Amino acid sequence: MSELLQIEEPAGRAPKPKAPAPQWQAFLELGFRPLYMAGCLWAAVSVVLWVFAPQWLAGRLGGVLWHAHEMLWAFVVTIAVGFLFTAAGNWTGRNPIQGRALGGLCLLWLLARAGFLVAGDAAFAVAAACELLFFGAAAVALGRVIYAARSRRNYGLPLLVLGLGVADALYLRAAWQGGDHAALMQYLHAGLLCMAVIALLVARRVIPFFAMRAVTGLQIPMHTASGQWQLGAGVLAIACLLLGWKPGMAAALALAGLLTLWQVLAWKPWAVRQVPLLWILYLGHAALGAGLLVAAAQAGGWVLRLAWPAHVIGVAGFAVLIIGMVTRTALGHLGRPLRTDSAMVAMYVLVLAAAALRLLALLPIGGGAGLAPAALHASALAWALAFALYLWRFAPLLIRPRLQQTTQPVVRAAIKPGKPA
Repeated sequence: MSELLQIEEPAGRAPKPKAPAPQWQAFLELGFRPLYMAGCLWAAVSVVLWVFAPQWLAGRLGGVLWHAHEMLWAFVVTIAVGFLFTAAGNWTGRNPIQGRALGGLCLLWLLARAGFLVAGDAAFAVAAACELLFFGAAAVALGRVIYAARSRRNYGLPLLVLGLGVADALYLRAAWQGGDHAALMQYLHAGLLCMAVIALLVARRVIPFFAMRAVTGLQIPMHTASGQWQLGAGVLAIACLLLGWKPGMAAALALAGLLTLWQVLAWKPWAVRQVPLLWILYLGHAALGAGLLVAAAQAGGWVLRLAWPAHVIGVAGFAVLIIGMVTRTALGHLGRPLRTDSAMVAMYVLVLAAAALRLLALLPIGGGAGLAPAALHASALAWALAFALYLWRFAPLLIRPRLQQTTQPVVRAAIKPGKPA
């Protein structure tokens, strides 16, 4: 009689692991915990303020300038910094920032948000100083672990985060000096493209990795070589923007956008159609590529509304990637099963709806009392509901320690008679 090895689940239904109590230590253990919460909360609050209560925007950085600034640097970049802090720990084996230092960084972020809402030059100056300290400290924290570990493939990330801070400083300085529109748009787009380069780098690495882990037998390319061309094109586009050379900027953006769409097709999107944690990331990456092509068309002289590239890249690209990443990575790092529930799928649908409605509102339809304003309001409501739903679903998990899986399968061996066990 041959030996048999059988793996069986414990008899009866395994007890559900008890959720640990909230802990400050756990909350400030990894960068994604407070920064995902802060970024998603501010995504909902800031859009509600901008669309439904603009009279409350009394700070020096008011109106559309405040909205553009907060969407990019206070929402998108904040989530990206939280992700990079956590990812850098995986890449280097060293946690870039935790505990009181992470709490202090979050306090800087909060002071900046409050300061930009308060009237007066002093409040603006304090807010700007806090925000620039936030980005400087984030770049230093990332650089400290990446360079110490000689993680050469990530050497550019601290510089890109620092570049985001520099673009922010230039934007705030232009606003302080009177708000020259051309200068403000140049610095906003520089920050937008810096963030796009980071998003392209991260998405090209993690999406194939997530997909091959989740779908049995799926093999897709990592696109290392095309990714280098893609990143090079992004950096070139930023340089051309700052130099004012629009033909070069248009060509670089078009190359980056086409490579992005090609990557999505090569990643076999049909294979992930039944996995919401994956198809939301595929859609976000594809939308980012489309946004780069829209930006290329505008830089090439096509007549487009100025807001189109920023909204296709930001709302359809960054925001869709973000809602996918803040769910997928939070589940993984919190020790939870990598499965979506109805609340998470609802978040995805709401963000996609918000993006579609926001782009619809940019079309010349209906005039001041027609379809465009209604689409804008519906987009804002869908957006706010999506991120409020994220907080409802994930905030209780983010403030607790990682769930320890205490129930394991029982392994039983059937031993050949006469042989000692």
